Amino acid sequence: MAGQGQENIRREWLEKDYYKALGVSKNADAPSIKKAYRKLARELHPDANPDNTKAEARFKEVSEAYDVLGDAEQRKNYDEARELYGSGGRFGGFGGGGSRGGRGSGGQYSQADFGDMFGGGQPAGGFSDVFSGLFNRGGAGAAGARQPRRGSDIESEVTLGFNDALDGVTLPLRLSSDGICTSCGGSGARPGTAPKACPACQGSGSRVHNQGGFAFSEPCDQCHGRGLFIEDPCPTCHGSGQAVSTRTINARIPAGVKDGQRIRLKGKGSPGTNGGPAGDLYILVHVEKHPVFGRDGNNVTINLPVAFDEAALGANVRVPTPDGNTVTLKLPQGTSNGRKFRVKGKGAQPAGRPSGDLLVTVVVEVPAEISPEERAALEALREARAGYDPREELIKKVGGA
Repeated sequence: MAGQGQENIRREWLEKDYYKALGVSKNADAPSIKKAYRKLARELHPDANPDNTKAEARFKEVSEAYDVLGDAEQRKNYDEARELYGSGGRFGGFGGGGSRGGRGSGGQYSQADFGDMFGGGQPAGGFSDVFSGLFNRGGAGAAGARQPRRGSDIESEVTLGFNDALDGVTLPLRLSSDGICTSCGGSGARPGTAPKACPACQGSGSRVHNQGGFAFSEPCDQCHGRGLFIEDPCPTCHGSGQAVSTRTINARIPAGVKDGQRIRLKGKGSPGTNGGPAGDLYILVHVEKHPVFGRDGNNVTINLPVAFDEAALGANVRVPTPDGNTVTLKLPQGTSNGRKFRVKGKGAQPAGRPSGDLLVTVVVEVPAEISPEERAALEALREARAGYDPREELIKKVGGA
């Protein structure tokens, strides 16, 4: 654990407020942090802000913040480091003149002293890990810089037709993300050259400074913790080893997807570095409205116009289905307006889940204009039903006369 703590704790953690970068409080839970990151990533993504250097810098800042706060272990170490730095962990806070056995010459405490102070001669977790990372002399910067690191997640959006959302579809998706520079293969050096060991830190990736009576190890400011020095940087990535790359993948959208649903494609995000795994791709789905059909979960809905005589006398009526065919629905005599019928298996058919149905709502149409023959027939019906008042029971229930 001590070695891992040394790799994960960095000086910049004390200088950068990652919570502020994401616009969340220190007490925010993991889902809130992820939600804030995704929102900012969509707004600041290079695809949405072409040739905008400020947005690109902010996008990188947000990604860096989420790389730490989105990982439970790194977030824990980050919080502990900043807590120590801000409340007595300030490096002048212990003073330089205390009398303690094992103190180095000149009033400086060694890493072993902190191990004694927090339980045992060697760090074994908790605060001791934090001190081990903050005050180590072992040059963990280069080792940490070369550790496998997971790639960032990518957000994308697609708009599907109604039927594609029902049936599922495979579609090409063009993605832009930070990845390994193809010109230099990630080395950061001009093609044909290679990085050399950093002369400032002798390849360790860290440099030791005395501050407040302590030896403080921080990433080398010349090689930025990589332990390597690039004399002739790659003209494409300017020595970073990374560049925004564009690629096209075939994304499978499953059957039954709903408007506003977010789909996760594991391992389809930005590639990892130093052999780390790729991030994930999250696709926000928008579904176009259909002029006839609607959705209710996996069910498809339709309002079916029915003539007055069909509803009154009963009839066999045709009902369109999303696949372009029709089914026959038997209306019983006296079908009322708004009555619902269910046609089994004609809705969405998601894999591994029950199929949806077609829900038919009857809409009895009253003609705005009628012919003389129709009027005569309706008047005959009225005469035959003389004395019938469909509102009589309703009025009785509310105490009317």
